[in-house]
Amino acid sequence: MKKDILWLFLFLVVFVNGFEAGGYQASLYEIGQTYDLSVTHMGLFASVELLATMLAPLVLGRWADRTDKLKDILLLLAVQAVFALSVFFSTQQIIFVVGIFFLGLTTSALQFIAIAALADRYPVSGKKKIGFITSMYAFGALVAPLIISYYLKRNVDWRALFMMIAAGTVIAFVGITVSKNGGKEIPDGTREETAGGGRFVLIGILLLCVVMFIYVGFENGFAFFIDTLFTDVFKSSLGKYALSLFWAVMIPSRILVGYFSRYSQKILLASVIAIPVVTAALSLAPNGYVVIALCVPLSLACGAIYPCVLTTVLKFTGGKTATATGMITVSTGLGGVVFTALTGILAGALGVRYAILSLAAFYIFSIISVIAVIKKGEALTDETAQTGK
Repeated sequence: MKKDILWLFLFLVVFVNGFEAGGYQASLYEIGQTYDLSVTHMGLFASVELLATMLAPLVLGRWADRTDKLKDILLLLAVQAVFALSVFFSTQQIIFVVGIFFLGLTTSALQFIAIAALADRYPVSGKKKIGFITSMYAFGALVAPLIISYYLKRNVDWRALFMMIAAGTVIAFVGITVSKNGGKEIPDGTREETAGGGRFVLIGILLLCVVMFIYVGFENGFAFFIDTLFTDVFKSSLGKYALSLFWAVMIPSRILVGYFSRYSQKILLASVIAIPVVTAALSLAPNGYVVIALCVPLSLACGAIYPCVLTTVLKFTGGKTATATGMITVSTGLGGVVFTALTGILAGALGVRYAILSLAAFYIFSIISVIAVIKKGEALTDETAQTGK
C-alpha cells in the first residue's frame, strides 16, 4: 500500500469532532451572552447537540453498513461544513439551534463511521490505529478551549470556532476524496485481523455498551464536578488544572493502548478495576494536591477504556462495524446524560466527595461485564476454530 494516507484524514475527522465538542463547551457562556440566555436555557442549548449525538447512531448505523462508508463520510462532511458556516454567518437564534443540532448529528455519525471505516480499510494495523484515532478526539477537546480562550481575550467573536470547524471539515473532505481509492490492507496470515467475518454477537456488543455507558457517565460526572470539589471542599482554585491534567493524560494513554492492542482485553479489565480504586482514594483525599496526583493514574485508566472497547467489539461485529460502533456511541450519550444528572443529585444529597465515591460503585457492573465479554470471546474463538469459519 504505497503512500496510503487515508488514515491520516480519518484521524482529522475525529480531531475536528473533538475540537467541536470542546470548543462548544468552552464557548457556551459567550453564546449565552449573545442570545441573552439564562443558565437553564444554556443547559437546554447544550442538550440540543447531545440529543443529536444519541440520535445519529440509531438512525445511521445500519445505513453505513449497507453503503460505502467513505462516501457516507464525504456526504456527512459536506453537511457538517454547510451548518458550521450557517452558524458562523448567521445572527439568528433559530439558525444557531438548527445548526448545532445538525453539527451534533454529523459529528456523532462521522466519529463512529470513521472508526468503522478505519477498521474495514486496515484489517492488519487497524487495532493500533484505533488507539491513535481515539486519542485525536481527546486532543481536539483539549486544544479547542485553549485556542478559544486566546482569541476571546483579543475580542474575536465566538463564531470564529465554527469557521475553524468548517475549515477542518473541508480539508478532511478533500483529503478523503483524494486518498479513498487506495487498496485495502491484505492480512498475511500471521497477524490478527481487525474486522473479519464471523457472526454478529449481540450479547457481546451489549456487554461492551454497558462498560461504555458507565465509563462515559463516570467521566462526565467527574469532569463536571471535580472543580466543585476543589472549590467547595478544599477552597482551592486548582480544580481547572486537575481537569486539564485529567484530559491531557488520556492522549498518551490511548496511544499506548494502540501499541499494545493485542492485550486490549487484559488492559480493559485492569482499567475497570483500577478506576473505582483510584476514585475511592481520590474522593477521600486530604487535600487538593493529592487529588491532582491521583488524576494521573485515573486518567491513564480512563483513557484506555474507549480504544480497548472498540478493539474488543470488532470480534463480535460479523463485519457490521458501523452498526456495532453506533451502538457503542448511543450508550456513551445515554451514560453522559444519566450520570451527569445523577452526580448533581448525589452531590446535593451527600456532598461532592461522596457523590464522586458513589460513581465508583457502578464499576462493579463494568467488571462483571468485562469478565463476561472475555469468556464470550474465548467461546467465540473456540467455535470459530471448530467450524473453520
